[in-house]
Amino acid sequence: MKRIIEPELMNNPAQAEAYACADFEQADQLFIDSFKQHFTHSRIEGTVLDLGCGPGNISFLFANHFPDINVIGIDGADEMIKLANARKQTEIRAYDRVNFITGFIPGHVIPQQHYACIVSNSFLHHLHQAEVLWETIKQYSSPKTKILVVDLFRPPSKEDASALVNQYAANEPEILQRDFYNSLLAAFTPTEIKQQLHDAGLTELKLKTISDRHIAIFGTKTREIK
Repeated sequence: MKRIIEPELMNNPAQAEAYACADFEQADQLFIDSFKQHFTHSRIEGTVLDLGCGPGNISFLFANHFPDINVIGIDGADEMIKLANARKQTEIRAYDRVNFITGFIPGHVIPQQHYACIVSNSFLHHLHQAEVLWETIKQYSSPKTKILVVDLFRPPSKEDASALVNQYAANEPEILQRDFYNSLLAAFTPTEIKQQLHDAGLTELKLKTISDRHIAIFGTKTREIK
């Protein structure tokens, strides 16, 4: 099945609110578990950059799991950042260590030159040009930066995509079911992602299928890449 792109931004207020209220606990925990698994013996400290942070799910999870970090989340959708900042008022443990920026990459200036960790969850499939993510990771990482990207991967057919929606989102609002289906069609295959990493010079990153619909791209940057 060929890739069918979807809008890059989730900036419709109803869409953003539905996304923020959805139960992503299992998928979010999968992200944290993947990070802990792939960086088992690493002490996590410094500043984490969360690309495509949405309403801040991963940003807050990281801040709450790792007390020695600060998190900067960036997203191009104003509505998502509004929701993230509203949630911040209730995140007492993470309040002073998490900040959000409305910004569209590439082009928006990200505050620091380099980050201890760069993470991204369910962002890659939104991009019409995947190299935007990989070039941003290259630009804002330095040797020893830990990198974890988790995203959907495209199923073989529309029928398979519909089956995944029925299995995992049958009880969600129609708008979320539609978005999940469209995201599956817009996702990349593992083979396509592997080629993207090769083209970007990020061949040190590894790929691993971590569920029937998620893939993790992870590794520690070991060298400067021009």
